[in-house]
Amino acid sequence: MSTVLITGCSSGFGLETARYFLERDWNVIATMRNPVANTLPESEKLRVLALDVTDSESIRQAVEAAGQIDVLVNNAGIGLGSPFELTSPDLAREILEINTVGTMALTQAFLPQFRERRSGVIVNVTSSVTIKALPLVSIYTASKAAVNAFTQSMAIELEPFGIRARLVLPGHSPSTRFAENAHMHGLDEQNYAELAQQVLADMRDESGLVTHAEDVAGAVWRAAIDPATPMRIPAGADAIEWMASASN
Repeated sequence: MSTVLITGCSSGFGLETARYFLERDWNVIATMRNPVANTLPESEKLRVLALDVTDSESIRQAVEAAGQIDVLVNNAGIGLGSPFELTSPDLAREILEINTVGTMALTQAFLPQFRERRSGVIVNVTSSVTIKALPLVSIYTASKAAVNAFTQSMAIELEPFGIRARLVLPGHSPSTRFAENAHMHGLDEQNYAELAQQVLADMRDESGLVTHAEDVAGAVWRAAIDPATPMRIPAGADAIEWMASASN
């Protein structure tokens, strides 16, 4: 029976992806910074582990506790809505440390077992803002674009070892509470307040094409089980449309 380890499972895409794999009879290791009871259905196939991807000791302990896995899903991340002008270097470093360096560090920790077995799949969940630029998320976009580039390069060097690496790019998802869970900084500053109000309204708008958590879970599933999936997999109707437009 195959085993998947998924980061960031306390809510949103990670939580839904863990459910998705459990429903398909996989062994699931769901990780989160602070494990919360009752966020996932009880199952003999489920293990919940504490994991902070910015902490090397936490990574070491999680990798040791997880043992052999077949698929690694790097989903953990944090959003940031902030005018670039008003974003401090320290805040930018925090976002990059979680979204970019954390993904790299956990991937690196699992690569030895994948290489030795000459098999394994790495699925990195990034964002469709790397396809269609949006205002006030420049640092967040940079952190996800870096993972895109890193993954595409890494995939080439890992292919000889039978290891696949893929990207899932979700679109706009009001239901995952990005605005509530993200850092919001400087949005009430007078020069940016009007733009910020419009951006936040768009984030909460569910009337147009949007992405649902199950769209992302399904895309991660396809990336995990189907070697024929492309390197970049859009998740959600809006992301699919944006990627099609970008390729024209």
